[in-house]
Amino acid sequence: MLVSDNHIKAKSYLKSIDSLTHDDLADAMTYKWFRLNVMYHIKDKSGKKVLFQPNQEQESFYCGQHNRDIILKARQLGFTTFKMISDLDDCLFIENFSAGCICHNLDSAKDIFRNKIKFAYNSITEDQRLLISEIGYEIPTPVSDKGNAYVFSNGSSIKVGTSYRGDTLQSLHVSEFGKICKKYPDKATEIVTGAFESVPTDGGIITLESTAEGKEGYFFKYCTDAKRLDDLKKDLSVLDFKFHFFSWWLRPEYSIIGEISSALIKYFNELEFKHGIKLSDGQKAWYSAKWKVLGDDMRREYPSTPKEAFEQSIEGAYYAKQFLDIYKDGRILDISGYDNKGDVHVQSDIGVGDSTALWFYRLVGKEVHLLHYHTNSGEGLGYYLKYIEEKMISMKWKLGKLYGPHDMNNREFGSNGKTRKQLASEGVEYMGKTYRAQFNIVPKLGVDDGIQLARSILQRCVFDESCEEGILALESYKKQWNDKLGCWRDTPLHDWASDGADSFRYLAVTENQISRGTTAQRMIV
Repeated sequence: MLVSDNHIKAKSYLKSIDSLTHDDLADAMTYKWFRLNVMYHIKDKSGKKVLFQPNQEQESFYCGQHNRDIILKARQLGFTTFKMISDLDDCLFIENFSAGCICHNLDSAKDIFRNKIKFAYNSITEDQRLLISEIGYEIPTPVSDKGNAYVFSNGSSIKVGTSYRGDTLQSLHVSEFGKICKKYPDKATEIVTGAFESVPTDGGIITLESTAEGKEGYFFKYCTDAKRLDDLKKDLSVLDFKFHFFSWWLRPEYSIIGEISSALIKYFNELEFKHGIKLSDGQKAWYSAKWKVLGDDMRREYPSTPKEAFEQSIEGAYYAKQFLDIYKDGRILDISGYDNKGDVHVQSDIGVGDSTALWFYRLVGKEVHLLHYHTNSGEGLGYYLKYIEEKMISMKWKLGKLYGPHDMNNREFGSNGKTRKQLASEGVEYMGKTYRAQFNIVPKLGVDDGIQLARSILQRCVFDESCEEGILALESYKKQWNDKLGCWRDTPLHDWASDGADSFRYLAVTENQISRGTTAQRMIV
């Protein structure tokens, strides 16, 4: 029988639970959804014993789950509790079923095992045990409860910890995976390469859930990939994650009588007209009250849309404040067809290293419009000259100036002592065609000074939506972390984000000098 069929039958029994005969009740207990609503108790937020009953978000997830699921959510929706009760039920009713839960720290692991799993198991009454025996099951007994784990007499087991490497798991749940990816990237890698591999693709279940923690790490990547598949309505393979998003406004209790902040009127209007999310006055009042406390953290803790959830800035990021303003002002939009008459300039970091990033931009009044971003590695100068030429033709743009870093004046090994600037000027053959370009060289400037100029220029920037990869690079550009001292270093972390950030920094040097009244001819050498 399909899960949906089981669900319908179980819900029909739940609706008439007060009038069920003994035989009806015995049959009802054969359905997992019925058991999840009547059989287990947990501790609520105040520490009181209450009957566990899944909320509407948990029910929605239950009915729509895949074998690989990723849940992006608002705070306090109880998905870890739901999964632990669900996995406990499977352990009790399926022989040799192994379930595991990974938490971001040991205190959380102890709390989940003690107050969710162990408490729920011990709350099963003798009457329930007798009823279950009538349908041919026996509630197994724990043969071990050491190390935040149950091993049952039927061969099943459930364990909560901060990592997992071991035998095969039928179900793996990772709680607050975004937080793990952010604070403990090595642990996140261990989970992906170790714990994931312990779950078979044939019938095994992996569930990842978390609030968003910035645009970095596995959780962001998996969410992005899963959301893209969901938007495209693609059939999922056994290795694809299914995307689930549960917002704050789905919860009926998130509504109060109170004032609606005037500063949020524009935000609420945008939710309604752009996203079709119409909030009640009570919901707006609740959001306003929470916003006064959390400020910009509301987008991470109580997101209204999936995109908004990841707009929270990354810790240690150089341009965190600037991008908060960019998102608030709505300066990421479709500008591809706007003011298509001005010259389009190209800033590159050609000459710095193997990887190269290109920013295509146009000056519109005092604004800097970032029209396109491209990055690649393992290619020579000819590739990028070809890409620039073809991009200009395809977009019907008029090429303005090409800018490159001071490194382009360094002599190239194996090029008869010529610089990359000279090579570009004389012509580079690529794929049977010779490409030429006159590069203007941006003078050398210290990284710290360049970052300050980039911060300044970002106040004037408007980004086209197609620059998503470049925007992500700028948002992810951050300081190095000193593990020994527990603080940020004064030097940038050199990773995948560096190329796009370096190229933009050169752009900032160029346009800052020009905006101060120095001509390009005098500033560029």
